Amino acid sequence: MMERRPEPELMLDDEQARAYAEADFSEPHEHFVDLFAERFPGPVGGLVLDLGCGPGDVSLRFAARHPDCVVHGIDGAPAMLAAGAELRRHHPAGPRVNLVQGLLPEAAGPGAPYDTIISNSLLHHLHDPQNLWAVIVRDGAPGAAVFVMDLCRPDSREQVRTLVAQHAADAPEVLRRDFENSLHAAFTPDEVRAQLDAAGLHGFRVEQVSDRHLVVWGRLPIASRVPGGPQP
Repeated sequence: MMERRPEPELMLDDEQARAYAEADFSEPHEHFVDLFAERFPGPVGGLVLDLGCGPGDVSLRFAARHPDCVVHGIDGAPAMLAAGAELRRHHPAGPRVNLVQGLLPEAAGPGAPYDTIISNSLLHHLHDPQNLWAVIVRDGAPGAAVFVMDLCRPDSREQVRTLVAQHAADAPEVLRRDFENSLHAAFTPDEVRAQLDAAGLHGFRVEQVSDRHLVVWGRLPIASRVPGGPQP
């Protein structure tokens, strides 16, 4: 098994942020919304927290799919949020999406507790993955739906090169480089299961849904927000 190689937690470079904002992630991001709907059928209302929202494309797609919800996104990179301002300005769901800057675990969703918490491609950026799970426990309402999607670390460097060639051959160099680094930084399903056990999220499920993605989903326990419970 290939050892994990962490990458920088934040995407601070303007060129990097522009590349992500301008890239066509419509297929994987729409797939994120589809996978959520398969595991949590029915409409979503109330407040939704998107952790590691980047420029906000997933936030906007989620809000568009669920017109009765309001989405608050948190990201630590000012360049990403600046790139997302233009996306929100021209998107029909933009008025129901609010993106703010903040670093986990200190940052808290402005509308906590949240009925739904989502996160796409944040986990592998974190040097301490418990920061994500602790914030979810802290800011989620009892019974909140939680859906996290992230990359899954391959077994070998050869598999990394194969995945980059298959899925990013035509992407700009900055995106190909980031994709390769992110595959090295990602966690395996067993590592994520161990993280969930440590966070007390024993009822959550971990599934590998493609050659490079895994999803984590479940509902927070009704008694999750108790004095002395897990804190970031």
